[in-house]
Amino acid sequence: MKVWPVQDAKARFSELLDTCVSEGPQVVTRRGAETAVLVPIAEWKRLREAARPSLKALLLSEVGRADLVCPPRGQARRRTAIDL
Repeated sequence: MKVWPVQDAKARFSELLDTCVSEGPQVVTRRGAETAVLVPIAEWKRLREAARPSLKALLLSEVGRADLVCPPRGQARRRTAIDL
């Protein structure tokens, strides 16, 4: 994985893009700190599919839900009143 300073990445973006497609992810740095990564689209899609779903997505999905077991209506036993 090659590291590109932001100035080089801006000036030679086509080369950065071609390198990304042929060699894989490329890191862009700003003032020496890693700031971003350019990845090929196939890698991005693979990562998105492998990502864990959010809580909202889990709650709204049909996957993993179980049927609630409830006795039929009118069949439940009632407590008897205790006379004092």
